[in-house]
Amino acid sequence: MQLDGLVEQATRCHWTAENGHQQVATPVEGLLLFRQDSPSPLEATLYEPVLCLILQGRKQVTFGELTLSLGPGECLLVSHDLPVCSRITKAPYLALVFKVDVAIIRRLYDEVAESALGIENARAAETHRADPELLDALRRYLALADSPADAKVLGPLLSKEVHYRLLAAPFGGMLRSLLRHESHASAIARAIGHIRGDIRSPIAIPDLARRVGMSASSFHKHFKTITSTTPLQYQKELRLLEARQLLRMGGATVTTAAFDVGYESPSQFSREYARKFGMPPSQDLADVTG
Repeated sequence: MQLDGLVEQATRCHWTAENGHQQVATPVEGLLLFRQDSPSPLEATLYEPVLCLILQGRKQVTFGELTLSLGPGECLLVSHDLPVCSRITKAPYLALVFKVDVAIIRRLYDEVAESALGIENARAAETHRADPELLDALRRYLALADSPADAKVLGPLLSKEVHYRLLAAPFGGMLRSLLRHESHASAIARAIGHIRGDIRSPIAIPDLARRVGMSASSFHKHFKTITSTTPLQYQKELRLLEARQLLRMGGATVTTAAFDVGYESPSQFSREYARKFGMPPSQDLADVTG
């Protein structure tokens, strides 16, 4: 019933066309809606912390060595910046995306009894069926689109409620870990920030581990547990995503794009690019220039 209400509210929003078959709507700050009328090919992208609730259709998401599939009423909660490959497997597709603000999560620390939440091992991307309380909070947040005055006053309060619902949800284990600055989840988040801040420089695992207060062995273990990939593979994914953006924007050759993201060998770059995206970088470049 609540899911049907969200679908009805979403269809009343103002939609704009984007990327061919896809349409997007931004009804409230921090909230996006996506819909598409046909399945999509596999696309590589970077997910920042978000909640993705599927309203219609199905989606498949792969990060590292793990593949997740979700359908109507199911959520994907991403707690760390993650390079992923995703595709819509069933259409028509409709999804609600809520931007997760880790700063809000951490501000809830003083208002939530940590012992009442519990902290368990979790991954940076988890799926679960949305509970009624979370659906109701999202419905009321989306309803603010009908009243800009209400959105201005109530928006921050409802956003905080949604964050709390995620924090207390069965799949919110990683968010609960992020409450503590000294947790492994927080250390890996800081390490990801360092990697994203300089994707060109080679990663020295002992140095990076020391910067976030971990031993090299513990850092490597927990990075793999949380992100389902290694630090080196994570950096390679970021480099290839950045290179593809450079090529698609125009103004860069295959060689300059390779060097710009930190590759020393354009031929190695071309091999890894083709393996990642299923086409050589020259084809992406030709699609832009042609």
